[in-house]
Formats: sequence, structure tokens, C-alpha cells
Amino acid sequence: MKIITNSEKETFELGKKFVKKIKPGDIIGLIGDLGAGKTIFVKGMADGLGVKQNINSPTFVIMKIYKINTSQIKQFCHIDTYRLKHAQDLINIGADEYFNQPHAVTIIEWADKILNILPKKTKFIKIKHKSESQRMVEY
Repeated sequence: MKIITNSEKETFELGKKFVKKIKPGDIIGLIGDLGAGKTIFVKGMADGLGVKQNINSPTFVIMKIYKINTSQIKQFCHIDTYRLKHAQDLINIGADEYFNQPHAVTIIEWADKILNILPKKTKFIKIKHKSESQRMVEY
């Protein structure tokens, strides 16, 4: 499915609606250039899942875990691999442990940098610049 968004607000709202398509244990890999809207999409997802904390990209800390109070999903794991030199670095900090958590949803920005360690069940979303304000989101 391909969807065009015309603003950050629309990309946020699309992320919020996308959570209806996920289930506990899902791993979602985001692919897109710098500034494409990956973090905005993640913020929408977090809002849709009921995360109360402010979401920002964990570029420098690599991974952030947020607790969720829903009946099935208990944790939202947000990973940003932008600064990683090797996929093994993600394993070294234990992030791969969240790949198999049945009560967690894991979302990974810059997933194309670590394709070799992602489980086969990973779902991918591509976000592309169409113009200054437009984005094409494909999943």
C-alpha cells in the first residue's frame, strides 16, 4: 500500500492509524533518507499505542523502551541504527532480545543498515520525500 502524506501532522496521524495493523511481537523496520519522516511516524505509532512520554529519536542512545498499559502490548522498543558502524553493535547492547518478546513491539529506524540480523518476520515501511512537505509511505 502506498499513501501520500502532505504534512508532518498527516505522517503522524498515519503512524497513529498504523498501530491498528500491528500485534504483540511485531518488528517494524523503517527505511528512508534523513528527514524523510521516520521519527514523526514513530511518534504517531507511540501515541496510537498510548505511550505517555515524549518520543524523540534515540540516535545517540540507540534504543529506548517505553511501557504501555494495554492488555496485550506492554513495551514499545524504539531503536535508531543511524550511528551504528556494524549490525553486531546492536546485538552487543542486547537490542535483539526485544525481537522475540511476545508482549513488545519493536520499531527500528534505519533498518536497512542491519538487515542481516533482522528476523524474517520483520515488516518494512519505506518513507520517501516527494516534495518539501509531501511524503510517500509504503508498506
